[in-house]
Amino acid sequence: MDLWQTVRSRYARLNVLEKLIAVMAMLFVVPLLLNVFFFLFNSSFSGWLTFFELSADINTAITRPWTLITYGFFHGSLGHIFWNMLLLYIAGGLMLNLFQERLVLNTFFVGVIAGGLVYLLSYNIFPAFQSTSSILIGSSAGVMAVLIFMASYMPNSPIRVFMFSVPLKYIALLFLFLDVVQIPTSNAGGHIAHLGGALWGYLYQREFLKGNDIGGWFLRMVEAFKSLFSKSKSTQKQTKPKRKTNSSSSIDQKKVDAILDKIAASGYESLTKAEKEYLFRAGKQ
Repeated sequence: MDLWQTVRSRYARLNVLEKLIAVMAMLFVVPLLLNVFFFLFNSSFSGWLTFFELSADINTAITRPWTLITYGFFHGSLGHIFWNMLLLYIAGGLMLNLFQERLVLNTFFVGVIAGGLVYLLSYNIFPAFQSTSSILIGSSAGVMAVLIFMASYMPNSPIRVFMFSVPLKYIALLFLFLDVVQIPTSNAGGHIAHLGGALWGYLYQREFLKGNDIGGWFLRMVEAFKSLFSKSKSTQKQTKPKRKTNSSSSIDQKKVDAILDKIAASGYESLTKAEKEYLFRAGKQ
C-alpha cells in the first residue's frame, strides 16, 4: 500500500508531458509482462491489441471509432516507443516553456487523429494500397504535430545535436524528408500518418498566431464527456476559479498579437528578452 501511495504521489507531481510519457511506457511494459505470464501457463495473450489498433479497412475503422485515438497509445517495439518519447520530451518541453498544457495536449491528440485520418484516406484512395491490409499503432503522428508546431513557431531556435547547434526548422525538415522518401520502401502507413500529424501541427500553429484555437475542441469534448460522469456539485465548483482568472488577467492581447506578428516575420530569436518574458506569461494565462 505504501508503494502504491508513493507511485501515485510521484505521478501527481509530474507535468502533463511526463504523465503522458509515463502512461505510454506503462502500456508498453505491462502487456510484455502479461505475455510472459500467459506463456508460462501455456496460454495465449494475443489478439487483444486488435481492439486498440487502427485498421486501414474503412468498415472496421467505422465500427471501432475509438481506435482513431487509442492507436496512438501503443507501440510495436522498444525502439519505436523510445524514439517517439524522446522526441516528444524535447519538442513538448519547448512547447511547455511557452504555452499552457492544454495547447500541448490539443496539438498532440488532434495530431494523432489527423494522422489516423490521413492514413485511412490514403489506404482507401491510392491504388498502391488497394490490395493491402494494414494496421497502425504508435504516437508518431502526435509527436510530429508537436515538433512541426514548434518548428513553425520558432524555426531558428537552436537545438543541441552532439557538438553542433542546429536550428529547429532543419531538424523538422529532415524528419519530413525521411517520411516522404520512405513511403515506397517500408512502413508506408506509419510515414503517411506522420505527415498527417505534421500537417495538423503546421496548420494549428498558423491559426494560433491569428488568435484562432482550432484545436481547442478536443479538450472541450473530453471535458464534456467527463462531466457526464461527475456530480453537478463538483461541476459548479470548477466554474468559479475560471471567472476569477479571466477577470484578473493583465495580458494585453494587442501586445501579444504584435509579438506574434514579429515572430511570423522574423522568427522567435528576433524577440527581445522583455518580449519573450511577456509572451511566456501570456502563454500561461
